[in-house]
Amino acid sequence: MEAATKERELSGDKAQRIIDAMRDSVAERGAAGSTFEHVAGEAGVSRGLLHYYFGTKERLLVEVVRRDAELRVARLDEMLAKATSVDDVLDVLVSSLTDMIDNDPGFFLLLYELFSAGRRNPDIQREVGQLFQRTRSHVATVLRAKETEGVLSLRFDAEAVVSYLFAVGDGFALQTLSDPERDNRAALEAGAASARYLLIAE
Repeated sequence: MEAATKERELSGDKAQRIIDAMRDSVAERGAAGSTFEHVAGEAGVSRGLLHYYFGTKERLLVEVVRRDAELRVARLDEMLAKATSVDDVLDVLVSSLTDMIDNDPGFFLLLYELFSAGRRNPDIQREVGQLFQRTRSHVATVLRAKETEGVLSLRFDAEAVVSYLFAVGDGFALQTLSDPERDNRAALEAGAASARYLLIAE
């Protein structure tokens, strides 16, 4: 119980070093090769500290994804706040996805690793599910605000739209990262067209 409490309270420079070290390690070695020993060495902390605060590698990965998601949603908020048309909204969504694929593919590697871990561990599955739910709800709130502003007109419930768009984005990222030589421009255009349909109710 004490370790679990400390896990939730972990903050400050030491925590950020651990998070950054795990993210960098996954990018370099993959999730399977990112051991507590590697992460502790790169973060400049003891291996025991990682065990004490996080317990398992999967729980540390959850924290990495949670903090990354918070940063990405904050940037998405900032960009969507400037959107004055459906085209602007689509540009933000597409550019956000392609930027992650091109510049931070490790984010998706973490998601897939956690999905696999969640199949074996109900606690991890629950934590990841709650993270996704919070993210979907937040983005749905932003889309509702844009609808109130008259920027778009949602064809379905906002959370249903966000769930679909995230699913398409995750699937597109998986295909792109699995076959980086393939030209995916046509698929991206099709995805943008389907998103436009959801954002403009006739």
